[in-house]
Amino acid sequence: MSPDAWIPITIAAAFLQNVRSLLQKRLADGSTVHGGAYVRFLYALPLAWIYAIAMTGTPWRYLGREAFWGWVAMAAIAQIVATACLLASFAGGRFAVGTVLSKTEAAQAALFGLVFVGEAIGTAGLVGIAISFVGVLVLTGRSSLEGVGPRTFALGLASGSFFGVAAVGFRAAALALPLESAPRAAAVTLAVALTIQTVVYGAFLAWREPATLGVVRRQWRTGLAVGASGMAASAGWFTAMALVNAALVRALGQVELVFTLAVSAFWLRERIGARELLGVALVVTGLVFVTLSPVR
Repeated sequence: MSPDAWIPITIAAAFLQNVRSLLQKRLADGSTVHGGAYVRFLYALPLAWIYAIAMTGTPWRYLGREAFWGWVAMAAIAQIVATACLLASFAGGRFAVGTVLSKTEAAQAALFGLVFVGEAIGTAGLVGIAISFVGVLVLTGRSSLEGVGPRTFALGLASGSFFGVAAVGFRAAALALPLESAPRAAAVTLAVALTIQTVVYGAFLAWREPATLGVVRRQWRTGLAVGASGMAASAGWFTAMALVNAALVRALGQVELVFTLAVSAFWLRERIGARELLGVALVVTGLVFVTLSPVR
């Protein structure tokens, strides 16, 4: 596979995640917030195992390494905690705040990657992460962080931290498998991660919101669409992270914001102003720097 293959794979994953988010929002309108989030795991799970079997034949025979289980379990739980922190940071209508702070994920993933697995990224990558984050600030409004309470700030920042830990952990898990093919290692890692997340999140809902499980089950048609698009997006993310530093992948993944703005402009017919255009320009400029960073 080409050393630059991670770039189109990441862009495709970001686009598919945007599709999943639109479908997930539609589903959440008829369920709770946790119900809308749970479908991304539940309905993606069988598709992930079908994908893993198609890629490797017998994926379970590669699962004997303790290092893999340690990384994938940590990353799977971290992603659930990150999602919970992000949802909690939205309380009181502070959606922009949660979004901005969660986007520190790429910078935090760069730090965690260096500390946990000894992976550093080049100057171009760091510059790109910084520029794209400024673009996120512009897109969400200059005053989005004004008057933010310590709880909201801590939750949003924690969301970015746990998402960063998850990204690094999933990469480390894929690399711990005895598979030289990045797509095959990613497929196995994804299937195991979704299994852990489905069981853990499902147990939480059974304890706190048992009625939500019934709603999720009844909305299976939309749930399947969410699961399919989500699984395809995750396969792209995991494959890209098996190929290159997780921080670079998550930074380039912010192109999803550009897709979101495009949907708002061309599908929802919302007016796009100068601030949004400047934000997009900064994000794209930052992502160009990210793609120029040396692959490690």
